[in-house]
Amino acid sequence: MSTTQDLVTALKAELKAAGITYAQLAEQLGMAESSIKRIFARGDMPLSRVDEVLRVLKMDFADLARIVADTRPLRTELTHEQEAAVIADRKLLLVAICALSHWTYEQIVATYTLTEAECVKYLLVLDKLDVIELRPLNRYRLKLAKGFRWRPDGPVMRYFREHVAPDYFSGGFDGEGEMLMLVHGQIGRSLADTFVERLQRVGQDFAQQHLADQKLPASQKRPFTLMVGLRSWLFAAFRDLKREPGWP
Repeated sequence: MSTTQDLVTALKAELKAAGITYAQLAEQLGMAESSIKRIFARGDMPLSRVDEVLRVLKMDFADLARIVADTRPLRTELTHEQEAAVIADRKLLLVAICALSHWTYEQIVATYTLTEAECVKYLLVLDKLDVIELRPLNRYRLKLAKGFRWRPDGPVMRYFREHVAPDYFSGGFDGEGEMLMLVHGQIGRSLADTFVERLQRVGQDFAQQHLADQKLPASQKRPFTLMVGLRSWLFAAFRDLKREPGWP
């Protein structure tokens, strides 16, 4: 929900963009300019006054609320509770992943055996969880940043490690456009962060290409899942064979 301060800040920006001064606004509202300045300085305005200012701007409240939503910083991760809610229903998880992939409502219903009512229901749940902002005609705005990631040890990644990873790695990775590569080695500690940045860019490139290819017909696209990881790790089967530090 938008706070009064958010609304007032957005109103100030819209007045400035429209070239309307506090003096001009005061005249149209039948108020003293000093009173207008005081209201905006406090950031505290009753909704009735907000409506009056919106009439001067020739806007409605829905327009203002959308502006406020669009200017808020996007989430880079969800809370543990939000993730737990998403993972509690596999259909909700499916719709959440589709939303993260910027699928439209029509694409979801056409691809999966969800009824229109079910899809709307799950979009509403995601709206309440603050993952998306649901808009008219079942359009939505994703509230997650491009760098969004599931919590490393959160409910979704635990579900992924238990149920998704075994299924993903069971494939041969020998189809067109597929690859599985495992590289082991020792590198300087400072270089690890450099490789992480490079791998993040690969993920971002993949995500950007996904967005760019939304306009292609379905017959020219195939679903791919890119998994990127880098970890300081020793295979469990070898751990008991490792000498203790300081040997001999």
